[in-house]
This record gives sequence, C-alpha cells and structure tokens, in this order.
Amino acid sequence: MSVAITEAITPLAEAEQRFQLTRTEDETFFWEWGTDLPSLSEREKAGLADLRRRYLYQRSQGHLLESTVLLLFASPLLTLAGFYDPPFRVKAEEPVQLMLQDPEEVLQGRLDVLVLKDQFWVVVLESKKTAISVWSALPQTLAYLMATPNPEKTRFALMTSGDDSVFVKLDASAGGQYNVSRVFAAVTSNNELYAILQILKQLSQVIQ
Repeated sequence: MSVAITEAITPLAEAEQRFQLTRTEDETFFWEWGTDLPSLSEREKAGLADLRRRYLYQRSQGHLLESTVLLLFASPLLTLAGFYDPPFRVKAEEPVQLMLQDPEEVLQGRLDVLVLKDQFWVVVLESKKTAISVWSALPQTLAYLMATPNPEKTRFALMTSGDDSVFVKLDASAGGQYNVSRVFAAVTSNNELYAILQILKQLSQVIQ
C-alpha cells in the first residue's frame, strides 16, 4: 500500500532529514516578509476590516472547518493580493489528514492546500476538538514545497489556521535552506491582517 509522503511525515526532524533541509539563522535569507513591504490602499484596508469582522463572527461559534477558513479567510486574502488574476493559476491538492500524538490524546487535523504558479502554496489547517498549532503543518508544508516541478525556483508558503498565520520560504538550491516568519494573529487586530496582505503582495511581485 502506497502512502503519500505528506501523510507519512509527521515530525519536523523527519522532514528535514528526508529532504536534507536546514533551517537557516540568517535573517537576510527570508527578507521578503519584513523588508520594503508595499503599502495598502484604503480600499484594501476596508476589505480586510470586513474580512476580519466576518471571520470573528463565524469563529465565535467554535473551531471552523478548513473549508470555511479557506472561504472566509484565505480566499479573500488571495483575491486582494491578486493571486487569482494572471499570470497566476490555481490548483488544489488532495486534503491530507494530520495525526499528532499528545500526552493526553491524539490530536486530529486536516490540511487543505492550494498551489499558485508552482511557487506559492497555501496550506489551511483545520483543528478538531483540540486546537492544533499552525506549526504542526510545517513538516507537510516542506514536503509539498519539495514536490514542485521547478526545483530551481525559490518556493514560498502561507500556513494558516485562520487564527494564526506563518509564512515559509524554501530554497533547495541554497543547500536546502528554509526559514519562517513570525506568527501573525489576525484575530488580535487589523494591523496583523494588514501585514499578511502586504507580505502576500510582496511575494506576488517576487514570484512574477
């Protein structure tokens, strides 16, 4: 029985060993998430305010399915960032079940993935019963990034649970190095959403 590599990999150390990856401490490696970010228009800020209001309203009833997070959170962000317009093409990957061992219980999650232009992945994490950290999606995200048909190109990803979002950069040609951004908590303020959209716009320009 064959097992998808994204399902087989759980610990981060396993992903790093299998793909010969190293997280770099060089702060200039992932400059795209914190340097010279593009400004936002008042229309974009208003759109983000509406996004956050709707998300918080739906989120107040409990944890959301990954399809709902994609609909309410990720998709509007991608629209505002221009990822649904030329030259980008979107394709969906098969959802992946995520099982994590906790001292008290087995945590169950699910990853839903969109790929844009084979260089940018959007990984949406759904938690069931118990909240799972967005970091839990990093090993599978690295596996997706390594599966690109264009290995010479730098790859990026946005991992999000809706509540928390983290950006990832991987450069397989630079000795298999990767790094991540800080956590952006959109539920705390509009400014966190502003930063997420600014980074998305920055990555859109870099990829093009």
